[in-house]
Amino acid sequence: MARVNDVWACNSRDYDSILFGAPRLVRYLTISGREFLPTKGVSRPLIPELIMLDEVLSHLEITREQLIDIAILMGTDFNKGVKGIGPKKGLDIIKKYESMENLPRSLKQKVSTNHDEARRIFLDPPITHDYNIQYSGLQESELYDFLCNERGFSRQSVETVVHRMKRFYSSLSQSNLAKWI
Repeated sequence: MARVNDVWACNSRDYDSILFGAPRLVRYLTISGREFLPTKGVSRPLIPELIMLDEVLSHLEITREQLIDIAILMGTDFNKGVKGIGPKKGLDIIKKYESMENLPRSLKQKVSTNHDEARRIFLDPPITHDYNIQYSGLQESELYDFLCNERGFSRQSVETVVHRMKRFYSSLSQSNLAKWI
């Protein structure tokens, strides 16, 4: 939906949306604003962030295909990565060799055998155009049921967000002076 501009952005904590070609990714859009890191025993604030695919590629001076190759070297949901290769090392390798096909034999042997399939999944994912986007009023009771009863959010936190949503959507329906000029 994002690739064909039917939605403005994807909302996910996972970077895969960018690999799939979403032009914009919004991360950490949460009610609580904190994430517990169990391995460290601490929590950290979650600050919403907007990642623009074109800006990332331009900044790194790579193509989307090269970004996918970096991800494949690191490991994705579809393939096992090469031990010891993280984002920085993966970027250096792909900048040096330009693509997976040009990797030295010693490194290429460490890459999972299904890397072509993983690349194909990101470049040409199965998509459907059989959907309909309908914007309707806020379904407040369903929202409370889902967030509070099913997901364990505090009612007070959800009420705060619902109040903000109502204010925002009511401002959209209000006329402005420019309409009458």
